[in-house]
Amino acid sequence: MSGHRLYTSDVLAAAVSLAAHPLTDDLPLRGSARSASCGSRIEIGIALDSNGRIEKVGMASHACAIGQASAAIFADGAVGRNREQISDARDNLAAWLSGDGEMPDWPGLGLVESAKEYPGRHGAMLLAWNAACEALAL
Repeated sequence: MSGHRLYTSDVLAAAVSLAAHPLTDDLPLRGSARSASCGSRIEIGIALDSNGRIEKVGMASHACAIGQASAAIFADGAVGRNREQISDARDNLAAWLSGDGEMPDWPGLGLVESAKEYPGRHGAMLLAWNAACEALAL
């Protein structure tokens, strides 16, 4: 591991910004995910537009700052994406975390890039994508 700081002020600010995406009753598609490595968990609600693209995302998170920051990054970048794009992004993120690919092209992901060096945080980083894939499952 290098000397990267995991919990930077930017990561903590992103974690707090998740409050801008509350889990509300108008989000009909629901999913949840739990990280086996750290016990973090998240519940997600999604509303789609008439073209099957994400229109609104809300979450209730019980996660570390990395999990919450990653969830906020997910929420900020998910609007306008369809099920296939979310699934592909999740798969690409998992591959990158395991060392089998490049960092996915997702806005803001560089903010939590240093957590890649902490395998115990990988599950928390994937929470929002995993919960969204469950919510969008047909």
